[in-house]
Amino acid sequence: MAKLSAEKTGKKSRKEKRRLLWLSVKKNKACYAMIAPFMIFFVIFTVVPVIMSLPMGFTDFNMAQAPKFIGLSNYTTLFLSDRIFVKSIRVTIVFALFTGPVSYILCFLLAWLINELHPKLKTVFTLIFYAPSMANVYTVWQLIFSGDMNGYINSFLINLGLINAPIQWLTDANYVLGVTIVVQLWISLGAGFLALRAGFQNIDRSMYEAGAIEGIKTRWQELIYIVIPSMGPQLMFAAVMQIVSSFTAGTVAQNLVGFPSTDYRAHTIMTHAYDYGWVRYEMGYSAAICMILFIVMYILNKLISRVLSKYMD
Repeated sequence: MAKLSAEKTGKKSRKEKRRLLWLSVKKNKACYAMIAPFMIFFVIFTVVPVIMSLPMGFTDFNMAQAPKFIGLSNYTTLFLSDRIFVKSIRVTIVFALFTGPVSYILCFLLAWLINELHPKLKTVFTLIFYAPSMANVYTVWQLIFSGDMNGYINSFLINLGLINAPIQWLTDANYVLGVTIVVQLWISLGAGFLALRAGFQNIDRSMYEAGAIEGIKTRWQELIYIVIPSMGPQLMFAAVMQIVSSFTAGTVAQNLVGFPSTDYRAHTIMTHAYDYGWVRYEMGYSAAICMILFIVMYILNKLISRVLSKYMD
């Protein structure tokens, strides 16, 4: 009897939740109508491809013939025979370790510093730091890291007497990954940066007053005891965005140091997937690569969610 009663209670609660959800949708139908176009495109061009990539990873599919089921062959080839993929894993890990945490901390610190400025200056500096994420800056960086004596970096170092001959920043295997990381950091202040800026703006000023009464005196104490606990959702969103951008970065290397890069030194997992998907048209193999990348990012997002969960209440 107790079990039946629990099942009925569970069914009622689920029905009640659905009823409340439907009432919320009806109450905010204008808002749902406004986000509907984005959600439709998001489902068609993001959710559906991700779902399709799972079964496609078990097939041999070249877009000219019907997919042929081959089981785990793509995955065994990736880890046992594809040396470039194994190399791309190392490159992606190094790339993510530098660009992910550094960019996340940089976003937070810049958003914090900008929040302390005059309102007009806040707008100006927010635009200055956000603009690189929207613009095509590769031409400018190619001029900066140009391999001749007229390149800005080479010219500067030669004038200082630090080098005698120009360095081939974009083709030398010793430098291509470092250059790519520098440029990625420059353009990484995107949606996560804006979310943190909004988070600082939305902190209730009365919390600072209450903190002062409780003995908080310095800005660092405000940051630790007031700001960070008040920005859980923004910190979570920015962390997820930085994880995604650091693990899926491939455009920077392709546009800056060539495709493929010298000795595959800047060849990430995403670049490898692009190579097999849009150059060789081996879509099944490319889907397997993307699925591995998706699983890694999902696990990392779960770990970040657990770390930041104490700030989400």
